[in-house]
Amino acid sequence: MSKTHWRPARTSDLPAISAIAAGIHPALPERPEVLAEKMRLYPDGCRVLGADEGIVGYGLTHPWMQYRIPPLNSFLQELPDRADCLYLHDIAVLPGFRGGVARDYVADIEQLARASHIATLALVSVYATRPLWERLGFGAATMDTDLRAKLASYGESATYMLRDLAAT
Repeated sequence: MSKTHWRPARTSDLPAISAIAAGIHPALPERPEVLAEKMRLYPDGCRVLGADEGIVGYGLTHPWMQYRIPPLNSFLQELPDRADCLYLHDIAVLPGFRGGVARDYVADIEQLARASHIATLALVSVYATRPLWERLGFGAATMDTDLRAKLASYGESATYMLRDLAAT
């Protein structure tokens, strides 16, 4: 395994991002055009994990509103004017390259949030990854019936999680 590093995503990275997404999230598919829109709307939050082997992971984040989960495989159209969180839409890393890289990406996104005067990070934990996100400072949010219904498309183990940056 080679040394990895996060770098800004480029349009030319979209085929690799799409391939990784399809491999890691077969039950949660998203069209390349949907991923490309996130990259276009908020390039500062979109990164790829590079290694000697090529691109081995990616992270897509954008400003959003807490408790308003974007539907999977749907266009955002635009970002909210008064975003109150950075929403970590997806972090996907090939199995042989995991181990601390999510922490590095979240640290980068935390700096971006603070520079943008946003005090909260949000995400939907899927595939029973809640313990990972808890180790990275996220906590499960209180979920009402409406929020649970929105999470249904994310799978049975989906949990909406928040991280208050003012507390850290």
